[in-house]
Amino acid sequence: MKFFIRKRRQPPAIIIISLIDILIVVLIFLMVTTTFKQAPALKLALPESKQSKTGASENSVLVTIAKTQPFLYLGPTAITAERLEIELQARLLKNPQLSLVIRADTEAPWGQVVKVMDVAKNANIKFVNAFTKNAKP
Repeated sequence: MKFFIRKRRQPPAIIIISLIDILIVVLIFLMVTTTFKQAPALKLALPESKQSKTGASENSVLVTIAKTQPFLYLGPTAITAERLEIELQARLLKNPQLSLVIRADTEAPWGQVVKVMDVAKNANIKFVNAFTKNAKP
Protein backbone atom coordinates (compact mmCIF):
# COMPACT_ATOMS: atom_id res chain seq x y z
CA MET A 1 0.00 0.00 0.00
CA LYS A 2 1.24 3.34 -0.92
CA PHE A 3 0.52 6.20 1.42
CA PHE A 4 0.58 9.72 0.19
CA ILE A 5 2.46 12.22 2.15
CA ARG A 6 0.23 15.14 2.77
CA LYS A 7 1.78 18.42 2.01
CA ARG A 8 1.13 21.12 4.49
CA ARG A 9 -1.01 23.78 3.04
CA GLN A 10 0.21 27.25 3.52
CA PRO A 11 -2.40 29.82 4.42
CA PRO A 12 -3.31 32.06 1.50
CA ALA A 13 -1.18 35.16 1.32
CA ILE A 14 -3.20 38.33 1.73
CA ILE A 15 -1.59 41.26 0.04
CA ILE A 16 -2.17 44.01 2.55
CA ILE A 17 -0.86 46.83 0.33
CA SER A 18 -3.73 46.37 -2.12
CA LEU A 19 -6.23 46.52 0.72
CA ILE A 20 -4.70 49.76 1.99
CA ASP A 21 -4.94 51.25 -1.50
CA ILE A 22 -8.60 50.33 -1.74
CA LEU A 23 -9.25 51.76 1.71
CA ILE A 24 -7.62 55.06 0.77
CA VAL A 25 -9.67 55.28 -2.43
CA VAL A 26 -12.90 54.66 -0.50
CA LEU A 27 -11.91 57.24 2.10
CA ILE A 28 -11.16 59.86 -0.58
CA PHE A 29 -14.47 59.07 -2.29
CA LEU A 30 -16.37 59.60 0.98
CA MET A 31 -14.55 62.86 1.71
CA VAL A 32 -15.26 64.25 -1.75
CA THR A 33 -18.91 63.24 -1.90
CA THR A 34 -19.78 64.42 1.61
CA THR A 35 -21.13 67.96 1.68
CA PHE A 36 -20.18 70.20 4.51
CA LYS A 37 -23.11 72.48 5.22
CA GLN A 38 -22.90 75.17 7.83
CA ALA A 39 -25.97 75.11 9.99
CA PRO A 40 -27.07 78.54 11.17
CA ALA A 41 -26.49 79.19 14.84
CA LEU A 42 -29.77 81.06 15.21
CA LYS A 43 -33.20 80.26 13.86
CA LEU A 44 -34.78 83.57 12.88
CA ALA A 45 -38.26 84.39 11.69
CA LEU A 46 -37.67 87.42 9.49
CA PRO A 47 -40.41 90.04 9.22
CA GLU A 48 -42.42 90.17 5.99
CA SER A 49 -42.20 93.04 3.54
CA LYS A 50 -43.19 93.70 -0.06
CA GLN A 51 -39.75 95.25 -0.67
CA SER A 52 -37.81 92.35 0.78
CA LYS A 53 -34.02 92.29 0.98
CA THR A 54 -32.35 88.90 0.94
CA GLY A 55 -28.70 89.53 0.12
CA ALA A 56 -25.80 91.51 1.47
CA SER A 57 -23.14 93.18 -0.62
CA GLU A 58 -19.42 92.76 -0.08
CA ASN A 59 -19.26 96.23 1.51
CA SER A 60 -21.76 95.41 4.22
CA VAL A 61 -21.57 94.19 7.78
CA LEU A 62 -24.29 91.80 8.96
CA VAL A 63 -25.62 92.22 12.49
CA THR A 64 -28.10 89.63 13.76
CA ILE A 65 -30.59 90.47 16.50
CA ALA A 66 -32.08 87.47 18.30
CA LYS A 67 -35.21 87.32 20.42
CA THR A 68 -33.32 85.94 23.45
CA GLN A 69 -30.10 86.96 25.17
CA PRO A 70 -27.43 87.53 23.96
CA PHE A 71 -29.30 89.72 21.53
CA LEU A 72 -26.56 90.99 19.20
CA TYR A 73 -24.37 88.85 16.94
CA LEU A 74 -21.67 90.02 14.56
CA GLY A 75 -21.20 87.02 12.31
CA PRO A 76 -21.39 83.88 14.45
CA THR A 77 -20.16 85.51 17.69
CA ALA A 78 -22.20 87.29 20.32
CA ILE A 79 -21.25 90.92 20.84
CA THR A 80 -22.20 93.87 23.03
CA ALA A 81 -23.38 97.23 21.69
CA GLU A 82 -20.17 98.93 22.83
CA ARG A 83 -17.98 96.32 21.13
CA LEU A 84 -20.17 96.57 18.01
CA GLU A 85 -19.50 100.30 17.78
CA ILE A 86 -15.74 99.75 18.07
CA GLU A 87 -15.85 97.05 15.37
CA LEU A 88 -17.92 99.22 13.04
CA GLN A 89 -15.58 102.18 13.43
CA ALA A 90 -12.55 99.98 12.73
CA ARG A 91 -14.16 98.51 9.62
CA LEU A 92 -15.30 101.95 8.46
CA LEU A 93 -11.68 103.15 8.50
CA LYS A 94 -10.75 100.32 6.13
CA ASN A 95 -13.79 100.81 3.87
CA PRO A 96 -15.56 104.21 3.81
CA GLN A 97 -18.43 102.78 1.71
CA LEU A 98 -19.40 100.38 4.49
CA SER A 99 -23.09 99.66 5.02
CA LEU A 100 -24.87 97.89 7.85
CA VAL A 101 -27.41 95.13 7.31
CA ILE A 102 -29.67 94.22 10.22
CA ARG A 103 -31.17 90.75 10.37
CA ALA A 104 -33.65 90.75 13.24
CA ASP A 105 -36.19 88.20 14.41
CA THR A 106 -39.84 89.30 14.31
CA GLU A 107 -40.02 88.87 18.10
CA ALA A 108 -36.70 90.60 18.81
CA PRO A 109 -37.00 93.53 21.22
CA TRP A 110 -37.45 96.78 19.33
CA GLY A 111 -35.05 98.45 21.74
CA GLN A 112 -32.23 96.25 20.44
CA VAL A 113 -32.97 97.28 16.84
CA VAL A 114 -32.94 100.94 17.86
CA LYS A 115 -29.70 100.39 19.77
CA VAL A 116 -28.01 98.91 16.67
CA MET A 117 -29.25 101.78 14.51
CA ASP A 118 -27.95 104.26 17.12
CA VAL A 119 -24.57 102.51 17.18
CA ALA A 120 -24.44 102.72 13.37
CA LYS A 121 -25.19 106.43 13.49
CA ASN A 122 -22.49 106.99 16.14
CA ALA A 123 -20.01 105.08 13.96
CA ASN A 124 -20.91 107.35 10.98
CA ILE A 125 -22.34 104.56 8.83
CA LYS A 126 -24.58 106.15 6.24
CA PHE A 127 -26.41 103.10 4.82
CA VAL A 128 -28.49 100.83 7.05
CA ASN A 129 -30.71 98.08 5.60
CA ALA A 130 -32.79 95.27 7.07
CA PHE A 131 -33.31 91.71 5.89
CA THR A 132 -36.92 90.72 5.36
CA LYS A 133 -38.77 87.93 3.63
CA ASN A 134 -41.33 88.32 0.86
CA ALA A 135 -44.86 89.10 2.02
CA LYS A 136 -47.44 86.55 0.95
CA PRO A 137 -49.96 88.04 -1.50
